[in-house]
Amino acid sequence: MDHNEAAADQGEALAARFEEHRPHLKAVAYRMLGSLSESEDAVQESWIRLSRADTGQVANLGGWLTTVVGRICLDMLRTRQSRREDSLSLSMDTHVPDPVVSWGDVVDPEQEVLLADSVGLALLVVLETLAPAERLAFVLHDMFAVPFDEVAPIVERTPAATRQLASRARRRVQGSAPRPDNDPARQREVVGAFLAAARGGDFDALLELLDPDVVLRADTGELASGLSKLVRGATVVAGQAAMFSKAAPTTELAFVNGRVGVVGVPRGEVVSVMEFTITNGRIVELNLLVDPARVRGLGLPRFRA
Repeated sequence: MDHNEAAADQGEALAARFEEHRPHLKAVAYRMLGSLSESEDAVQESWIRLSRADTGQVANLGGWLTTVVGRICLDMLRTRQSRREDSLSLSMDTHVPDPVVSWGDVVDPEQEVLLADSVGLALLVVLETLAPAERLAFVLHDMFAVPFDEVAPIVERTPAATRQLASRARRRVQGSAPRPDNDPARQREVVGAFLAAARGGDFDALLELLDPDVVLRADTGELASGLSKLVRGATVVAGQAAMFSKAAPTTELAFVNGRVGVVGVPRGEVVSVMEFTITNGRIVELNLLVDPARVRGLGLPRFRA
């Protein structure tokens, strides 16, 4: 075997090892970025860095790649934050992170990894309120058990200071992210009742299903930013019920971030995605994505009931 053949074999072996870690890396990036396309970009960048690095002395390739993806995502978050500060018209209040949507009995193994630990949109919304370094410390340590002494160099702080970053983030998450019910049958019952009440204009039935402090976040996209909204309170959210039917007159149940949700599917094409966060049998948060460009960007197949 000549030198070129040996190098090619080594390259193929490295690529195969990288592919083994890809689902995990995308899961890390999704929690960091809340964007499926940006997560894929971060993972691809990690492959580029791996292919150029001398990893002969790396004992734990998965750990090495996790910290590399973390560093890439941190840079992306800082760039995103800078752009938002430069654009006062972009409101974080009406931004819904990318949902992970599926239907049918077949579960994509990569989606299982992506959604481990029940990462709902409500949690991702809270994560977006964190400073980039706080988010990274919390995601890597609390969600993926990366030791603080390995996270610290990424955020350029001491392990003790990194621990404080994660602690602040943890308090924010625990104080803001609702704890959802995990019973799919109960979720299906509540979501079905909500759809029936919304279509029938049954205001009282909607109030029974909604938590008094329910939050509705509707993201229609930058081009139609005047229609995006964030509203709170059962009475106000119930009054918006007509919007659901108008946004998608044909709806079907689907799994949205691992929970029972709703997709708008006129003529079988997905045009909207709604996630429900249900606690103690009541809806505490609704996240609705109706941005045409972003929904198309999810790459969802046609819906077949």
